[in-house]
Amino acid sequence: MERFDWDDLRFFLAVARSGRLTAAARRLGADHATVSRRVTSLEESLKAKLFERRPQGYTLTPHGERLLAKAESMETEALAIQSDIGGADMALAGTVRIGAPDGFGSTFLAPRLAKLAAAYPGLELQLIAMPRLLSLSKREADVAITLAPPKEGKVVARKLCDYRLGLYASQDYLDAMPKITAPDDLFAHRIVGYIDDLIFTPELDYLDEIAKGLRAQVQSSSVIAQMNAVIAGTGIGVIHHFMAEGEIRLVPVLPQRVAITRSFWLLVHADLKDVARVRAIVDFIARETKAARALLMGEQPAEAVVRQVRAVG
Repeated sequence: MERFDWDDLRFFLAVARSGRLTAAARRLGADHATVSRRVTSLEESLKAKLFERRPQGYTLTPHGERLLAKAESMETEALAIQSDIGGADMALAGTVRIGAPDGFGSTFLAPRLAKLAAAYPGLELQLIAMPRLLSLSKREADVAITLAPPKEGKVVARKLCDYRLGLYASQDYLDAMPKITAPDDLFAHRIVGYIDDLIFTPELDYLDEIAKGLRAQVQSSSVIAQMNAVIAGTGIGVIHHFMAEGEIRLVPVLPQRVAITRSFWLLVHADLKDVARVRAIVDFIARETKAARALLMGEQPAEAVVRQVRAVG
């Protein structure tokens, strides 16, 4: 144990989570040769092989799997020390990574990060806005917004808010296509939606809920790409009301007949829930979503001008 360097565990964790030296090096702000050397040093000091090195990446050996659990526990304790012992200023410094679906992350959360950054100038904020689930146990994110609570894992979950979605199209598309008076009329139209086998959570499978058997002819894994396709006149798509708000090129379709409600959930790894900088992010997101309830639910103020729609609801 005289040669054991505790700091080597940071390099081990980065490689274990990414599976590649280059990705681990980017995460750590080091070069890949340094990462390789530190991992090798750790293996030599423990006298155990921790990774199987293959052309497609690094995979943990049984020894590596055992070390991963212990190293993650040590990482959690280190974060707790920084938060609890280091004082408020230190606790609110460092990096917090937020994972969110692409629509919520890019359209709702990203424009609000300026307020968060101004409130906590010592924080480095990382927003991962992409259509997939992120693993809190692998530290892919410190805070994650999902569409459903977790079924397992050491995770603290709270319901963040409900939100609504509806059908939208461009006016040019509606003018050129048959009139829509009921959901069954949609079968005569081009539908824009998700790629079936890339739907990462069942809450995104909307179309059967609108009309049994309805399928998308133009598909994308990204709801932002779907919205841009709809704006361009490609077809009719299901879009979050908070994303469509203020976009004058989008026209509601069957707004009185089609209303889809889903929920956002906020997840934090149980070991991080009391870390001050993580708690500050959680509280901020909760406040912002609560304040924006009407926007998220698509509820227009009574005095707002209602846009004219060609598709009768």
